[in-house]
Amino acid sequence: MSTAPTLAIRDATKRFGAVLALDSVSLEVSAGTVLALLGDNGAGKSTLIKCISGVHRLDSGTIEVDGAPVQMTNPAVARAAGIETVYQDLALFDNLDTTANFFAGREEAAPAWLPRGLRWMRGKQMAAHSAEVVGRLKINLPARTASVGMMSGGQRQAIAVARSAAFASRVVILDEPTAALGLRESRQVLDLILRLRDEGCAVIVISHAMDHVMEIADHAVVMRRGRVVGEATPEPENRARIVSLIVGGEDSLSQRSDP
Repeated sequence: MSTAPTLAIRDATKRFGAVLALDSVSLEVSAGTVLALLGDNGAGKSTLIKCISGVHRLDSGTIEVDGAPVQMTNPAVARAAGIETVYQDLALFDNLDTTANFFAGREEAAPAWLPRGLRWMRGKQMAAHSAEVVGRLKINLPARTASVGMMSGGQRQAIAVARSAAFASRVVILDEPTAALGLRESRQVLDLILRLRDEGCAVIVISHAMDHVMEIADHAVVMRRGRVVGEATPEPENRARIVSLIVGGEDSLSQRSDP
């Protein structure tokens, strides 16, 4: 049985002109675990997940999925590799319902032998699929035909996460999933992340909410100025050290705590 991590980043380097955004970054995340990617603004977190998601191409280094190198040349390649990303803007269509948002850009149509513009939508099948995912993840939503624009922030976030879970076979990446949410809505999203982990998905979470990180993450990687400056297990005894790494309170760039 293979012991390769679900997703591995090896010596990832990315420049934007004279700016070194990623400097030999390496990290791993395995199935059924939550990895917290931490760091202050400008640490390189967003650049890294955009490289994983195929938005940017690495200048050097490798991205491996289940031990095999994958050239993330565009977002379609990342999705084909089973990687889905939920950015802070969620990318939802407010005038559409849950099913339409789930399948936006991936609509199921038949028959396959006709040109795409002449096929008819498989509305019932798409609705059944979205309902199955929402039910499996225990997401509480209003009527299936309700437009997303009428839903709360937590419900919108849940739809975006569930949409990723519906198509991600390996990795879900969440960028600040509880930002601007109230306590109850944050609780719903955190429970959803834990359910994804329990289903065997590898999850990467970018978050500034340390309490949330301590609750849901199995491992934490801290970045600063484009480099990985430390790793730790998010436990109470490591909290002060993790915060110190984020704000630059530790001098060593290579110190790591025991797993």
